[in-house]
Amino acid sequence: MESDQWLGVEVRHLAALAAIVEEGSFGRAAARLGYTQSAISQQIATLERIVGERLLDRPRGKRTVRATEAGELLVRHGNAIVARLRAAQADIEALAHGEGSRLRVGTFQSTGARVLPELMRRFGGEWPSVDVRLTEFADDAVLLEMLERGELDVAFAQLPLDDRPLLDVQPLLVDPYVLVIPADEEAPAEPLSIKKLDGQKLIGFRTCRSQPMAEEQLEQRGVCADIVFRSDDNGTVQAMVGAGVGWALVPRLAVDEDDPRVQVLDVRDVDPRRIGLAWHRDRHRTAPARRFVELAVELCSPLRAAA
Repeated sequence: MESDQWLGVEVRHLAALAAIVEEGSFGRAAARLGYTQSAISQQIATLERIVGERLLDRPRGKRTVRATEAGELLVRHGNAIVARLRAAQADIEALAHGEGSRLRVGTFQSTGARVLPELMRRFGGEWPSVDVRLTEFADDAVLLEMLERGELDVAFAQLPLDDRPLLDVQPLLVDPYVLVIPADEEAPAEPLSIKKLDGQKLIGFRTCRSQPMAEEQLEQRGVCADIVFRSDDNGTVQAMVGAGVGWALVPRLAVDEDDPRVQVLDVRDVDPRRIGLAWHRDRHRTAPARRFVELAVELCSPLRAAA
């Protein structure tokens, strides 16, 4: 009887709970979902009655509404259910438009500049009738969320994926970190130790996951660098280095090595970043989507290095 009662849980109930937890209030959740506040309250009351647990702490006044332990648990399950439903919607819409007639690809700046153009050329030669749509974000976490919602078919991502059970991934390449310094500074004859960055002025990215990886490695090795500027534009980071504002510890794919304003140095003791192509494991993979991944593997094989 209790399991039958759970069949009364509706997707809109789960969406309402997630919106309240994210927004911190019934009113803001109602505005976001296009309901009245009373309708949202009724949905939560119904959900709590079905589940048999209090899901939200409702403080008096203007304090933020928070999920109980049971509420947090149900939000996690609810998000997965909603993501699966959106993936199903994406498959049905793809079927309506003609299977394999469209491919939506997510990318970030360095792969967009260094890998994607040749990949698009090869793919277009084999699949000229497929309408490829590209989406770029500096933070690949946004792309992964779009994959989970069925808004993208494949996306470049940095590995490992952070707790993404709905996604599968094909590793593509290993991208080592390099140090970019002004062209007029004297460069060492051998790869520079990361220890030499202690106290050095550095230019970093703002939201890209590459920069937290680099800065975490500096901290783990007891290196205290001075981050004087941040930008998510690779060209801006490199231009600031060329102007003498600071050095930059960045993945090699993010660097224009033909820029006369800078020189690019190998560094020791820094783990590289790893890049792959991800997709939703429960969605139907069309022949063009599968071939896109295969071509990416072929293209990146010369760039692959031992871990």
